[in-house]
Amino acid sequence: MVSIFTSLDQTSVPHSGYHWDGSSRRFFEGWYYRVTLPEHGNSFAFMYSIEDPIGGKPHSGGAAQILGPEDEYLWRTFPNVKQFWASPSQLQLGHWGKTDLPTQPLWLMPSEFEHYVQQGYQATAHWNQGVICDPSSKRACRWQYSIQPVYGWGGRNAPQHSTAGWLSFLPIFEPGWQILMAHGLATGWIEWNGDRYEFTNAPAYGEKNWGGAFPQKWFWLNCNSFEGEPDGLALTAGGGRRGVLWWMESVAMVGLHYQGKFYEFVPWNSEVHWDIQPWGRWQMWARNPQFEVELTGTTTLPGTPLRAPTENGLIFCCRDTMRGDVILRLRSRHGSKSRLLLEAKSSLCGLEVGGGPWEQSWRSGD
Repeated sequence: MVSIFTSLDQTSVPHSGYHWDGSSRRFFEGWYYRVTLPEHGNSFAFMYSIEDPIGGKPHSGGAAQILGPEDEYLWRTFPNVKQFWASPSQLQLGHWGKTDLPTQPLWLMPSEFEHYVQQGYQATAHWNQGVICDPSSKRACRWQYSIQPVYGWGGRNAPQHSTAGWLSFLPIFEPGWQILMAHGLATGWIEWNGDRYEFTNAPAYGEKNWGGAFPQKWFWLNCNSFEGEPDGLALTAGGGRRGVLWWMESVAMVGLHYQGKFYEFVPWNSEVHWDIQPWGRWQMWARNPQFEVELTGTTTLPGTPLRAPTENGLIFCCRDTMRGDVILRLRSRHGSKSRLLLEAKSSLCGLEVGGGPWEQSWRSGD
């Protein structure tokens, strides 16, 4: 199992480690792992979080949430913050719920974890494993799969970027947001309410956020399983209204990995525009002197409410589907002319809106 820890790509992505400094200030950190199963037309999204890890606070505790096939939802809380562990230097974390082990929590070999931990999870840049069960409904999920990173957040064999720029290393912009793995290949299995899904080299994705402040409103799009693009076309885009010192700002970005190259459209190098409906339609446009991108996400599905860390703890405040439609176009620019480089579509796009208010469409500049 040495390969679970050995990778160049992921350890070089900024912000891979755990950010809590041991203080008593309000703090949360959350991690997101996604596996897409194109042959089933579905995805699994695993969301792990810890709040106020110093303990003894009104919102101290952790949780694991899963969005599964047909956007079905399962979650479990882990109130004991002392059963949570994470590395400050690399992507390694876990939370034990019910267990036979009297020791302090730490990384276990997968077979040991499976034997000794009845509720909980452990995850790294190359491994994701766990089990949770809802005692009231008896619905359950078990999972165990390895991950081979392909793209972090930057070009192949190139320095990896901080998703929010160099200022994200300071607690000025909160919450922080980092794509840990724009695209990877997952191999293993997931058991969902008695149904077992086995997969080899399935598209995988990972990101995280952290901080002591919370966004007021946000949107998100993610897809790395496009029709006719077997080599790992990966899209992540999003935006939000967040605190910067004593004021609020609205920002958005689009990131695209394609054929070994990284196309990044962020406020400091591009014009970024958006028009996001309260639910059902996500539109973004961005351009810089060399390239321009256009994407449209849509869904007729109702979506599933999910919990997210807020000033008032982990509560339902966002809505997601993993089965959205998306159309993506990338063009190169030459003066006033442009040339189409890529047009791709998928029906396995993750779409999300969160926070509020969402009484009407949110447009850049609003």
